[in-house]
Amino acid sequence: MQKKPQPTPCETCAYFDVIYDDGTMGCTIDIDEDDCSREREGTERGCPYYKFYDEYKMVRKQN
Repeated sequence: MQKKPQPTPCETCAYFDVIYDDGTMGCTIDIDEDDCSREREGTERGCPYYKFYDEYKMVRKQN
């Protein structure tokens, strides 16, 4: 039995969306050069802007 691959944290983030006309997905939040360089270097332990996107949150409130 194969395990289903776990989504990366970016795929569950509220800021992860289509960014180009060709359908490429990526982060839609504007970050400054310092944050961008930290992410490229890999010195950050996770994204400081990560926000879990729960598309069913509104539905649960209605029930």
